[in-house]
Amino acid sequence: MSKITAEHLCRSAIIYIRQSTSYQVVNNLESQRRQYGLAERARQLGWDDVQIVDDDLGRSGAGTARPGFEKLLAAICEGRVGAVVSLEASRLARNGRDWHTLLEFCGLVGTLIVDEDGVYDPRLINDRLLLGMKGTMSEMELSVFRQRSIEALRQKARRGELLLTVAVGYVKADDGQLDKDSDRRVQDGIALVFRKFAELQSIRQVLLWFRQEQVLVPAVVQGRGKHAIEWKVPVYHTLHHMLTNPVYAGAYAFGRRGTRVVIEGGRKRVMRDSMRRNWKDWEVLIRSHCRPN
Repeated sequence: MSKITAEHLCRSAIIYIRQSTSYQVVNNLESQRRQYGLAERARQLGWDDVQIVDDDLGRSGAGTARPGFEKLLAAICEGRVGAVVSLEASRLARNGRDWHTLLEFCGLVGTLIVDEDGVYDPRLINDRLLLGMKGTMSEMELSVFRQRSIEALRQKARRGELLLTVAVGYVKADDGQLDKDSDRRVQDGIALVFRKFAELQSIRQVLLWFRQEQVLVPAVVQGRGKHAIEWKVPVYHTLHHMLTNPVYAGAYAFGRRGTRVVIEGGRKRVMRDSMRRNWKDWEVLIRSHCRPN
Protein backbone atom coordinates (compact mmCIF):
# COMPACT_ATOMS: atom_id res chain seq x y z
CA MET A 1 0.00 0.00 0.00
CA SER A 2 2.90 2.38 0.69
CA LYS A 3 3.79 2.22 -3.02
CA ILE A 4 0.43 3.70 -4.04
CA THR A 5 0.68 7.49 -4.02
CA ALA A 6 -1.73 10.32 -4.75
CA GLU A 7 -0.10 10.64 -8.17
CA HIS A 8 -1.04 7.05 -8.99
CA LEU A 9 -4.60 7.51 -7.73
CA CYS A 10 -5.22 10.62 -9.84
CA ARG A 11 -4.69 8.49 -12.95
CA SER A 12 -6.72 5.50 -14.13
CA ALA A 13 -6.44 1.90 -13.03
CA ILE A 14 -6.74 -0.44 -15.98
CA ILE A 15 -8.01 -3.98 -15.45
CA TYR A 16 -6.42 -6.12 -18.15
CA ILE A 17 -8.48 -9.23 -18.92
CA ARG A 18 -7.30 -12.05 -21.13
CA GLN A 19 -8.02 -15.71 -21.84
CA SER A 20 -5.89 -17.64 -24.30
CA THR A 21 -8.49 -19.49 -26.38
CA SER A 22 -12.08 -19.23 -27.54
CA TYR A 23 -12.81 -22.45 -25.65
CA GLN A 24 -11.71 -20.80 -22.40
CA VAL A 25 -13.87 -17.77 -23.13
CA VAL A 26 -16.95 -19.97 -23.52
CA ASN A 27 -16.28 -22.51 -20.78
CA ASN A 28 -13.95 -20.99 -18.16
CA LEU A 29 -16.46 -18.48 -16.88
CA GLU A 30 -15.14 -18.52 -13.32
CA SER A 31 -11.82 -17.11 -14.51
CA GLN A 32 -13.69 -14.31 -16.26
CA ARG A 33 -15.65 -13.49 -13.11
CA ARG A 34 -12.46 -13.33 -11.07
CA GLN A 35 -10.82 -11.04 -13.62
CA TYR A 36 -13.76 -8.67 -13.92
CA GLY A 37 -13.98 -8.70 -10.13
CA LEU A 38 -10.56 -7.03 -9.98
CA ALA A 39 -12.34 -3.73 -10.69
CA GLU A 40 -13.69 -3.80 -7.15
CA ARG A 41 -10.24 -4.49 -5.74
CA ALA A 42 -8.87 -1.46 -7.59
CA ARG A 43 -11.59 0.70 -6.02
CA GLN A 44 -10.73 -0.69 -2.59
CA LEU A 45 -7.11 0.32 -3.18
CA GLY A 46 -8.27 3.90 -3.76
CA TRP A 47 -8.88 4.35 -7.48
CA ASP A 48 -12.04 6.11 -8.60
CA ASP A 49 -11.37 5.86 -12.35
CA VAL A 50 -11.29 2.14 -13.15
CA GLN A 51 -11.28 1.02 -16.78
CA ILE A 52 -11.53 -2.48 -18.20
CA VAL A 53 -9.62 -3.67 -21.26
CA ASP A 54 -11.00 -7.01 -22.45
CA ASP A 55 -10.24 -6.85 -26.17
CA ASP A 56 -7.87 -9.83 -25.84
CA LEU A 57 -10.37 -12.45 -24.71
CA GLY A 58 -9.59 -15.54 -26.76
CA ARG A 59 -6.08 -14.38 -27.67
CA SER A 60 -2.83 -15.99 -26.60
CA GLY A 61 -0.25 -13.93 -24.75
CA ALA A 62 2.60 -15.75 -26.48
CA GLY A 63 3.26 -13.18 -29.19
CA THR A 64 0.19 -12.92 -31.43
CA ALA A 65 -1.31 -9.53 -32.20
CA ARG A 66 -3.27 -8.29 -29.18
CA PRO A 67 -5.24 -5.06 -29.72
CA GLY A 68 -6.07 -4.81 -26.02
CA PHE A 69 -2.42 -5.02 -25.02
CA GLU A 70 -1.50 -2.40 -27.62
CA LYS A 71 -4.25 -0.14 -26.25
CA LEU A 72 -2.83 -0.68 -22.75
CA LEU A 73 0.70 0.26 -23.83
CA ALA A 74 -0.56 3.38 -25.60
CA ALA A 75 -2.44 4.55 -22.48
CA ILE A 76 0.66 3.92 -20.33
CA CYS A 77 2.88 5.94 -22.68
CA GLU A 78 0.42 8.84 -22.53
CA GLY A 79 0.78 8.89 -18.74
CA ARG A 80 -2.91 8.12 -18.12
CA VAL A 81 -2.42 4.87 -16.19
CA GLY A 82 -1.61 4.72 -12.50
CA ALA A 83 -1.79 0.92 -12.24
CA VAL A 84 -2.25 -2.14 -14.41
CA VAL A 85 -4.26 -4.79 -12.57
CA SER A 86 -4.50 -8.48 -13.46
CA LEU A 87 -5.01 -11.79 -11.69
CA GLU A 88 -1.38 -12.69 -12.20
CA ALA A 89 1.36 -10.49 -13.57
CA SER A 90 2.20 -13.34 -15.97
CA ARG A 91 -1.20 -12.89 -17.68
CA LEU A 92 -0.01 -9.60 -19.11
CA ALA A 93 2.43 -11.29 -21.51
CA ARG A 94 3.77 -14.75 -22.26
CA ASN A 95 6.79 -13.65 -24.29
CA GLY A 96 9.89 -11.68 -23.39
CA ARG A 97 9.37 -8.92 -25.96
CA ASP A 98 5.96 -7.80 -24.70
CA TRP A 99 6.81 -8.37 -21.04
CA HIS A 100 9.98 -6.30 -20.97
CA THR A 101 8.40 -3.60 -23.13
CA LEU A 102 5.61 -3.31 -20.56
CA LEU A 103 8.07 -3.14 -17.65
CA GLU A 104 10.14 -0.51 -19.42
CA PHE A 105 7.16 1.74 -20.16
CA CYS A 106 5.72 1.34 -16.67
CA GLY A 107 9.09 2.20 -15.16
CA LEU A 108 9.48 5.32 -17.31
CA VAL A 109 6.11 6.85 -16.44
CA GLY A 110 5.69 5.47 -12.92
CA THR A 111 2.86 2.99 -13.51
CA LEU A 112 2.33 0.26 -10.92
CA ILE A 113 1.60 -3.39 -11.67
CA VAL A 114 -0.91 -5.05 -9.34
CA ASP A 115 -1.90 -8.68 -9.10
CA GLU A 116 -3.31 -10.95 -6.40
CA ASP A 117 0.13 -11.36 -4.83
CA GLY A 118 0.97 -7.71 -4.38
CA VAL A 119 1.75 -4.26 -5.73
CA TYR A 120 4.91 -3.80 -7.78
CA ASP A 121 6.72 -0.64 -8.79
CA PRO A 122 8.98 -1.30 -11.82
CA ARG A 123 11.11 1.69 -10.80
CA LEU A 124 12.29 -0.20 -7.70
CA ILE A 125 15.15 -2.59 -8.36
CA ASN A 126 13.79 -5.39 -6.14
CA ASP A 127 10.32 -5.19 -7.70
CA ARG A 128 11.86 -5.04 -11.18
CA LEU A 129 13.90 -8.17 -10.39
CA LEU A 130 10.84 -10.03 -9.08
CA LEU A 131 8.73 -9.04 -12.08
CA GLY A 132 11.52 -10.11 -14.41
CA MET A 133 11.60 -13.53 -12.76
CA LYS A 134 7.81 -13.84 -12.99
CA GLY A 135 7.94 -13.09 -16.72
CA THR A 136 10.80 -15.54 -17.35
CA MET A 137 9.06 -18.31 -15.43
CA SER A 138 5.80 -17.67 -17.27
CA GLU A 139 7.51 -17.86 -20.66
CA MET A 140 9.35 -21.05 -19.66
CA GLU A 141 6.14 -22.59 -18.32
CA LEU A 142 4.38 -21.97 -21.62
CA SER A 143 7.29 -23.49 -23.56
CA VAL A 144 7.24 -26.61 -21.38
CA PHE A 145 3.47 -27.02 -21.79
CA ARG A 146 3.77 -26.61 -25.55
CA GLN A 147 6.64 -29.08 -25.78
CA ARG A 148 4.73 -31.69 -23.76
CA SER A 149 1.62 -31.24 -25.89
CA ILE A 150 3.54 -31.56 -29.16
CA GLU A 151 5.37 -34.67 -27.99
CA ALA A 152 2.10 -36.27 -26.89
CA LEU A 153 0.64 -35.63 -30.35
CA ARG A 154 3.72 -37.11 -32.03
CA GLN A 155 3.61 -40.19 -29.85
CA LYS A 156 -0.02 -40.76 -30.77
CA ALA A 157 0.80 -40.17 -34.44
CA ARG A 158 3.57 -42.81 -34.33
CA ARG A 159 0.87 -45.33 -33.47
CA GLY A 160 -1.30 -44.06 -36.32
CA GLU A 161 -4.00 -42.95 -33.89
CA LEU A 162 -3.87 -39.18 -34.33
CA LEU A 163 -6.80 -38.31 -36.59
CA LEU A 164 -7.22 -34.56 -36.63
CA THR A 165 -9.49 -34.78 -39.67
CA VAL A 166 -11.10 -37.70 -41.49
CA ALA A 167 -10.93 -37.69 -45.28
CA VAL A 168 -14.11 -37.98 -47.25
CA GLY A 169 -14.81 -41.62 -48.01
CA TYR A 170 -13.70 -42.77 -44.57
CA VAL A 171 -15.33 -42.80 -41.15
CA LYS A 172 -13.81 -43.07 -37.71
CA ALA A 173 -14.84 -46.31 -36.02
CA ASP A 174 -15.54 -46.69 -32.32
CA ASP A 175 -12.07 -48.18 -31.78
CA GLY A 176 -10.46 -45.07 -33.28
CA GLN A 177 -9.48 -46.72 -36.56
CA LEU A 178 -10.54 -45.68 -40.06
CA ASP A 179 -13.14 -47.64 -42.00
CA LYS A 180 -14.37 -47.05 -45.52
CA ASP A 181 -17.65 -45.21 -45.80
CA SER A 182 -20.46 -47.66 -46.47
CA ASP A 183 -22.18 -45.16 -48.76
CA ARG A 184 -21.63 -46.61 -52.24
CA ARG A 185 -22.30 -43.29 -53.95
CA VAL A 186 -19.48 -41.66 -52.00
CA GLN A 187 -17.06 -44.48 -52.89
CA ASP A 188 -18.03 -44.29 -56.57
CA GLY A 189 -17.54 -40.51 -56.58
CA ILE A 190 -14.02 -40.79 -55.19
CA ALA A 191 -13.13 -43.67 -57.50
CA LEU A 192 -14.25 -41.57 -60.48
CA VAL A 193 -11.77 -38.84 -59.56
CA PHE A 194 -8.89 -41.33 -59.55
CA ARG A 195 -10.02 -42.98 -62.79
CA LYS A 196 -10.21 -39.67 -64.62
CA PHE A 197 -6.77 -38.67 -63.32
CA ALA A 198 -5.30 -41.98 -64.55
CA GLU A 199 -6.88 -41.26 -67.92
CA LEU A 200 -6.09 -37.53 -68.28
CA GLN A 201 -2.85 -37.34 -66.22
CA SER A 202 -3.57 -33.76 -65.12
CA ILE A 203 -5.51 -32.35 -62.19
CA ARG A 204 -6.48 -29.34 -64.30
CA GLN A 205 -7.87 -31.57 -67.04
CA VAL A 206 -9.78 -33.60 -64.45
CA LEU A 207 -11.23 -30.36 -63.07
CA LEU A 208 -12.28 -29.22 -66.56
CA TRP A 209 -13.94 -32.59 -67.25
CA PHE A 210 -15.93 -32.52 -64.01
CA ARG A 211 -17.00 -28.94 -64.68
CA GLN A 212 -17.95 -29.61 -68.28
CA GLU A 213 -19.93 -32.73 -67.41
CA GLN A 214 -21.39 -31.03 -64.30
CA VAL A 215 -20.39 -33.95 -62.08
CA LEU A 216 -20.34 -33.32 -58.32
CA VAL A 217 -17.85 -34.73 -55.82
CA PRO A 218 -18.44 -35.59 -52.14
CA ALA A 219 -17.07 -33.36 -49.38
CA VAL A 220 -17.16 -33.57 -45.61
CA VAL A 221 -19.11 -30.73 -43.99
CA GLN A 222 -17.53 -29.72 -40.69
CA GLY A 223 -19.79 -28.98 -37.75
CA ARG A 224 -22.86 -30.81 -39.03
CA GLY A 225 -22.81 -33.98 -37.03
CA LYS A 226 -20.51 -36.98 -36.97
CA HIS A 227 -20.61 -37.78 -40.67
CA ALA A 228 -22.14 -35.13 -42.90
CA ILE A 229 -21.51 -35.34 -46.64
CA GLU A 230 -22.30 -32.61 -49.13
CA TRP A 231 -22.00 -32.89 -52.90
CA LYS A 232 -20.26 -29.93 -54.50
CA VAL A 233 -18.88 -28.68 -57.79
CA PRO A 234 -15.15 -29.45 -57.46
CA VAL A 235 -12.41 -26.84 -57.31
CA TYR A 236 -8.71 -27.40 -57.98
CA HIS A 237 -7.75 -27.55 -54.29
CA THR A 238 -10.37 -30.24 -53.57
CA LEU A 239 -9.12 -32.51 -56.35
CA HIS A 240 -5.46 -31.88 -55.54
CA HIS A 241 -6.00 -32.71 -51.87
CA MET A 242 -7.86 -35.89 -52.74
CA LEU A 243 -5.30 -37.11 -55.27
CA THR A 244 -2.31 -36.44 -53.00
CA ASN A 245 -3.74 -37.69 -49.71
CA PRO A 246 -1.91 -40.91 -48.66
CA VAL A 247 -5.03 -42.25 -46.92
CA TYR A 248 -6.55 -43.15 -50.31
CA ALA A 249 -3.58 -45.50 -50.81
CA GLY A 250 -4.25 -47.05 -47.41
CA ALA A 251 -1.35 -45.23 -45.67
CA TYR A 252 -1.20 -43.08 -42.56
CA ALA A 253 1.01 -39.99 -42.73
CA PHE A 254 1.91 -37.28 -40.24
CA GLY A 255 4.22 -34.31 -40.68
CA ARG A 256 3.80 -33.97 -44.43
CA ARG A 257 4.28 -30.24 -44.16
CA GLY A 258 6.71 -28.19 -42.15
CA THR A 259 6.59 -24.77 -40.53
CA ARG A 260 8.72 -21.69 -40.74
CA VAL A 261 9.00 -18.64 -38.54
CA VAL A 262 8.92 -15.14 -39.99
CA ILE A 263 8.91 -11.67 -38.46
CA GLU A 264 6.02 -9.42 -39.49
CA GLY A 265 5.47 -6.00 -37.96
CA GLY A 266 8.10 -6.68 -35.35
CA ARG A 267 6.37 -9.86 -34.17
CA LYS A 268 7.10 -13.53 -34.61
CA ARG A 269 4.66 -15.39 -36.82
CA VAL A 270 4.65 -19.15 -37.33
CA MET A 271 3.66 -20.09 -40.88
CA ARG A 272 2.07 -23.53 -40.74
CA ASP A 273 1.34 -25.79 -43.70
CA SER A 274 3.65 -23.65 -45.80
CA MET A 275 6.44 -26.08 -46.61
CA ARG A 276 5.66 -29.33 -48.42
CA ARG A 277 8.19 -32.01 -47.45
CA ASN A 278 9.55 -34.90 -49.48
CA TRP A 279 7.80 -38.11 -48.44
CA LYS A 280 11.11 -39.46 -47.10
CA ASP A 281 11.13 -36.59 -44.57
CA TRP A 282 7.62 -37.15 -43.23
CA GLU A 283 7.64 -37.69 -39.48
CA VAL A 284 5.36 -40.74 -39.68
CA LEU A 285 4.45 -42.99 -42.60
CA ILE A 286 2.60 -46.24 -41.89
CA ARG A 287 1.81 -48.23 -44.98
CA SER A 288 -1.22 -50.55 -45.08
CA HIS A 289 -2.78 -48.66 -42.19
CA CYS A 290 -6.31 -48.82 -43.57
CA ARG A 291 -8.12 -50.15 -46.60
CA PRO A 292 -7.21 -48.19 -49.75
CA ASN A 293 -9.99 -46.50 -51.66
